[in-house]
Amino acid sequence: MANSDTAIVILAAGKGTRLKSALAKVLHRAGGRPLVEHVARACQPLKPREIIAIVGHQAEEVRAAVEPLGVQAVVQEPQRGTGHAMLVARRAISSRSKIAIVLPGDAPLIRTETLAALAKAHQDTGAAATILSAELENPAGYGRIVRQDDGSVAAIVEDSALTGEQRSIREINSSIYCFTLEKLWPCLSNLKPQNVHKELYLTDAIAVLRQKGEKVQAVVASDSEEVLGCNTRADLAAVDAVFRRRKRAAIMDAGVTIELPETVLIDPEVVVGADTRIEPGVQLLGKTRVGANCTIRTGSVLADAVLEDNVLVKPYTIVVASHLSDGAQAGPYAHLRDGARLEDDARVGNFVEVKKSVLGEGVKSMHLTYLGDAHVGAGTNIGAGTITCNYDGVNKNPTTIGKKVFIGSDTALVAPVRVGDGAYIGAGSVITKNVPADALGLARGHQINKLGWAASRRRALAGAGKSAKTRGRKKSRGRAKSRSPKRKRK
Repeated sequence: MANSDTAIVILAAGKGTRLKSALAKVLHRAGGRPLVEHVARACQPLKPREIIAIVGHQAEEVRAAVEPLGVQAVVQEPQRGTGHAMLVARRAISSRSKIAIVLPGDAPLIRTETLAALAKAHQDTGAAATILSAELENPAGYGRIVRQDDGSVAAIVEDSALTGEQRSIREINSSIYCFTLEKLWPCLSNLKPQNVHKELYLTDAIAVLRQKGEKVQAVVASDSEEVLGCNTRADLAAVDAVFRRRKRAAIMDAGVTIELPETVLIDPEVVVGADTRIEPGVQLLGKTRVGANCTIRTGSVLADAVLEDNVLVKPYTIVVASHLSDGAQAGPYAHLRDGARLEDDARVGNFVEVKKSVLGEGVKSMHLTYLGDAHVGAGTNIGAGTITCNYDGVNKNPTTIGKKVFIGSDTALVAPVRVGDGAYIGAGSVITKNVPADALGLARGHQINKLGWAASRRRALAGAGKSAKTRGRKKSRGRAKSRSPKRKRK
């Protein structure tokens, strides 16, 4: 699909006052992306001659969001309405572009197919302007499309200016247009700011085109959801819900089971393999990729994670920017982050945190452990409460544990340190030196048992308690005597 004579203009300069936010409207997120990014992505497949974003409020931030997608940002300063924005865009539009598709940066649900149909209808009818319209059950607040007997557009009437008869019209203006540029430019040049805001509006240009006898058409969108804008926080939530529903439907169509799908959040770039099961309350974020036949249990959050096939993520586990190989298991309540990697059939369990560490094939670390900046060889068992002490206050230091090592519970491995293949570490050890292969590493105080000490201690405590009570009673009697009246001598 190529439109070498077409320019696309995305209007993205507004602040979005009704959102009551310091963030520019088009930078608010829905469906896992900024609004303006969704719009730009919908435009890309049309392969127009140019895509131009008119930016203003937080211009540099909006520019950073769109330029990686091949969109040229042009600053509108000051912002004097949508008509003025098109005059600003004119400076960047090639003379070879004959038509322009114009759409707001806060209409993220628009589809490429709908924009293509709009452009085709515009070219087929030879109209000067073609409006994308939609029919809504409740059109309140939107400008209405008033048609002539031949079906062409007579006018766009704002909601506040509707007559009694016109209020029954359900067809609304989406603010998405296609213009023939040679007919648009003269109209824009002659616009006057005849409104309380002293701004120039594209709808005024359409009125001028009608006055000149030019043809103005409207094409009704097949799905009215596509034209939803984001003027309020409620609008953002509604649009986000549509994106999430679409993504879940696509994932399920690919052979994935989602239990209670309305509770599951999946970002647009997430990929999930067939026969995977996703339980309620799961979030799959960023560029997460999940293989086939995996299970992701309730409440787990995966962000930019890679799961190969047959992986089990148990409840309430967090996996961020980490890799789980075939048959690996994590959780419940585990935390894998910052480049953690579990090789085939490796397992981490309850309240285990893994950071920038590789756990080899079949490694087990099932309870209450922190493994940071570590490399653990295949077949090793990490006992409960083990900690790699990787940070010395200045640098992060590595811990290397060989194959088939047994690390006893409550061990602290003070990095940098190495434990050789087949070694054992006694429980409760603080290991500060390298442990050779097949050695036993012990680092704890010698145990002393003092026979009868506890019983003696209890007797002493009991005796001390009795003495304290006796002293207390004597003091009480003394105070009572001091308060008694002295007898007079007779």
